[in-house]
Amino acid sequence: MDVTNLIESFAEFAKLKNIDRPTMMRILEDVFRTMIRKKFTSDDNFDVIINVDKGDLEIWRKREVVSDDFAEDSFDYDENKHISLTDAQKIEEDFEEGEEVADELKLEDFGRRMVMTARQTLIQKVKDLEKDYLFQKYKDLAGEIITGEVYQILGKELLLIDADGNELVLPKGEQIPKDRFRKGDNVRAIVHRVEMHNGNPKIVLSRTSPKFLERLFEIEVPEVYDGLIAIRNIVREPGERAKVAVESFDDRVDPVGACVGMKGSRIHSIVRELENENIDVINYTDNLELYISRALSPAKIGNIKVDAEKERVSVFLKPDQVSLAIGKGGQNIKLASKLVGMEIDVFRELIDNEDEEDVGLVEFSDEIESWVIDELKRIGLDTAKSVLALSKEDLVRRTELEEETVEDVLSILRQEFEN
Repeated sequence: MDVTNLIESFAEFAKLKNIDRPTMMRILEDVFRTMIRKKFTSDDNFDVIINVDKGDLEIWRKREVVSDDFAEDSFDYDENKHISLTDAQKIEEDFEEGEEVADELKLEDFGRRMVMTARQTLIQKVKDLEKDYLFQKYKDLAGEIITGEVYQILGKELLLIDADGNELVLPKGEQIPKDRFRKGDNVRAIVHRVEMHNGNPKIVLSRTSPKFLERLFEIEVPEVYDGLIAIRNIVREPGERAKVAVESFDDRVDPVGACVGMKGSRIHSIVRELENENIDVINYTDNLELYISRALSPAKIGNIKVDAEKERVSVFLKPDQVSLAIGKGGQNIKLASKLVGMEIDVFRELIDNEDEEDVGLVEFSDEIESWVIDELKRIGLDTAKSVLALSKEDLVRRTELEEETVEDVLSILRQEFEN
């Protein structure tokens, strides 16, 4: 291959891959010096001069002029480092012993095979640099929102490409359950993690991470982006429900109102992006009891007892507020517990004029095991009618009880009222 074509093709390839000029020059010199070492063992006495713009390459070998009787001299003669006086004077007549002679080597002197190897090495080095650049670029973008275009839909993941044509992966587990994408769709997600897989960078995205919701708030709510409002914590059941605790550093700014926007204008765009995920924005406070009360909204709390050592909270509510506190499928109480960092137990307050026909679960301790009663109490069910008000499926979903156990409990309670 012609030396000009070799360097120009490499330079064009390097520019295409966004390799900067100093790095490109270093790669070229390293490759040619490697080629020199393979042929001459050492490159110490060689100068490599490269002009990328013109595609020029010059390789100069410097040798010391020694006497023609070098064989009788005390030093070891090396034709790569030494040249006889006679041979030196063939180059230029006035050379003398001890002087240095520089002669130029052509790329053809290294042989076609070595030149082709150098070309492949150049390309491989650029590809390796490209991988490192891509890995570092997305490593720095971890936790940030990017947009990719869907180009392939697989069973366990979506493959997307970014604006530069790099491949991104959105696994099924990092997608919102209601997400439905088609080829060509633009998808927003955060860079969840970046890892090397078989020598290639693998960029994994996520739409289920709390960080994704936080970044959406930064985009839609200027006060959050500017730092006037801080997001203290986010917990999510992706696609279903989320709770966001916010705090304002400016007394004039209502953090909840700013995040929701006029008539919900700001929160609605976030909800749409998250496939109608129900988002509760809560005003953060250092007052733990008040924070717990807000976390369990929309339920209205009666009394709260906090056990700091066991990190458990007992919350007492009126009967009509229990289901609100627990939420559909136990989502509300589960998210509230995660938000405040403590396990929350819900209990139903007894009312003096409550229907006398209802019977407390403790009255069935001779027929229902105590651990089963405790499990029902844990979700706020402490009377027979409160248990019977729920379906078998709801009880199985909300508790840790087996379906057969739930059927037995319902049967026992129904018999009580039939009798």
